[in-house]
Amino acid sequence: MDQEQKRKYLIKYLLAEQNARAKIPDDEFSQKRLLRALFNVREPRAASEEFLREQDEYLEEELRRKGITDLADLAPVQPDLYLWQGDITTLRCDGIVNAANSQMLGCFCPNHGCIDNAIHTFAGVGLRQECAELMRAQGHAEPAGGAKITKAYNLPCKYVLHTVGPIVYGTLTEKHERLLESCYRSCLALADENGLESLAFCCISTGEFHFPSERAAEIAIQTVRAYKRETNSKIKVIFNVFKERDHELYARLLGADR
Repeated sequence: MDQEQKRKYLIKYLLAEQNARAKIPDDEFSQKRLLRALFNVREPRAASEEFLREQDEYLEEELRRKGITDLADLAPVQPDLYLWQGDITTLRCDGIVNAANSQMLGCFCPNHGCIDNAIHTFAGVGLRQECAELMRAQGHAEPAGGAKITKAYNLPCKYVLHTVGPIVYGTLTEKHERLLESCYRSCLALADENGLESLAFCCISTGEFHFPSERAAEIAIQTVRAYKRETNSKIKVIFNVFKERDHELYARLLGADR
């Protein structure tokens, strides 16, 4: 099957799971939106071997078309510290950090623009199933400040580290700052425990969780530096940004704008 045939197969399979009927659009853009929406709303469950095979082949080809950025091709802005602007789901390194919610199952909102949605979409349905197994074993919602690790499935990295950042309603407090610091420390410690040599952080808690971007960037850089100094960790850290404003903030704070 070519990409369009695979896409239609996946859509039909996911619709059948829900006993739903929908006309598959004729154009590629609308087909992709429908497929992503169906991935997003799918509850964690097993899938057939045929579905997983076609899904994996489809997502692998979509990734190839988007293009992969390899950490080896990036230049550090400081020893072991990198700044990269781009789509984290196309970054090849040992691990990437997902800004998760306390349910830890990914974003269920169809075609939402958050990083949680993107990571689960392009990893494939296996990621949500593994997260569900972790949460069943834990027996309660994930508190802010901790981290969990899973396989990365169809992403070019090896692992995904999921962390729940603090949500800021109103005034930023010292507790918010401590929890955000804990997110970075928990991810770094978990990465070291699992032998990861590189880890890419997104801008945890900014955007949907309303943590002020500049203060978040300051905490991110300060915490990473302190952790590496205190533990003598050799892990390479990539600060991944998507928005131009965040790139400007990190570049200034890291001295990469000079």
